[in-house]
Amino acid sequence: MPLPELPTSPHDSAPLWAPSLAAPVPRDLCTDCGISRTPEHKRCGAACQFIKPDYPATEKAVHGRARDPAKGDELFFGPYRQMFRARLGKALPGAQWTGITTRLAEKLLETDAIDAVLTMAPDPDDRWKPVPVLVTRPEGMAQVRGMRMGYAPLLALLQPASDAGYKRIAVIGIPCQVHALRKIEASLGFERVYVIGTPCSDNTTTERFHDFLALLADDPDSITYLEFRADYHVELRFTDGRVKAIPFLQLPISKLPPDFFPLTCRTCVDYTNVLADLTVGYMAGEGEQWLVVRNERGAELLALLGDEVKLAPPGNAGKRASAVKGFIVNVERAAGGLPLRRMPEWVRPIVGWLMPRFGPRGLEFARTRVEMKAAETVVHLRREKPRRMKSMIPAHIWNLVAPYDLVPGDGEVPKGAGD
Repeated sequence: MPLPELPTSPHDSAPLWAPSLAAPVPRDLCTDCGISRTPEHKRCGAACQFIKPDYPATEKAVHGRARDPAKGDELFFGPYRQMFRARLGKALPGAQWTGITTRLAEKLLETDAIDAVLTMAPDPDDRWKPVPVLVTRPEGMAQVRGMRMGYAPLLALLQPASDAGYKRIAVIGIPCQVHALRKIEASLGFERVYVIGTPCSDNTTTERFHDFLALLADDPDSITYLEFRADYHVELRFTDGRVKAIPFLQLPISKLPPDFFPLTCRTCVDYTNVLADLTVGYMAGEGEQWLVVRNERGAELLALLGDEVKLAPPGNAGKRASAVKGFIVNVERAAGGLPLRRMPEWVRPIVGWLMPRFGPRGLEFARTRVEMKAAETVVHLRREKPRRMKSMIPAHIWNLVAPYDLVPGDGEVPKGAGD
């Protein structure tokens, strides 16, 4: 159901507040996280993930230490204390999965741990378009459940939140938003900030997402739910109750324009939201959700759920090497302007049956996606923005792609980095 008209004042009675936003300041490689819409838009230079990120220093500032490549899976997923496969014992109606992210924010508001949550609601006229809102009461979280697709200037709400007198906030954001938040957090003056991060690999405009939906169904306006599942299927739900699962291999990716996903998303180095206190996603969940507890505040968030959440160790099966190698070949072809190699139609159902049973699963599926994104970053930057490589690609990305013979060339790493 569409939202009613969103209030534009924190004093209105509704539990959601959508302040008016300034126009963005146009910038190269920008995902419109919201910083450029604030009076201090020049902070973009220090905050942006796509200019000169310093993940070791920022991880240390947030978590007390940088990732340790020799410790567990930190090379892939960043610093963490614990990882779980998780679900709520009682799923929340309308949630994308079982509603863990929603329930966490509800609990923070119910216990008065925070004054407001910065998150996304659906546009009243388009369920897929994200609108940044401040949620000030627990019941407001029911109106923001589900996935949105499009650019979403979430951090433009930081100043209105401060002006309204809110001292303790939670932010639910994707990696480029969380990176920018962390870089300016110390200057914001909030007493406490909880960061719940969701993984993200690719985004596009809401308009183009509608084009994608039109390729998936004859009645795209009736689609109410879309999810990329860990069993190599995309699940669609419709207003009339129908459910449709499409194997990844049968998605019409070759029909999308080359710039359907912007260069920012094709060169993002933080799939798993390593600067969040707690990452909540699907990648290693095997049909449930994957929780990555990264620091003390993340542990505090998880403890709020108590016995409402059911936890288990994440699974781990299959081998990723051949999948990553095949992906790199296709990315290199696409980056060079060549058509994607298409699998013969008669083979697709066979491979689609095999992948969920013998392909990477659990943590190995998550490692696969992280290595794919790392390789994609190198290939596309090398093709389109070679001068940006030495400033945009952290050292751990080169470690991830080294097994696939992607090594830095002259001028692609900072001077002395490989000494």
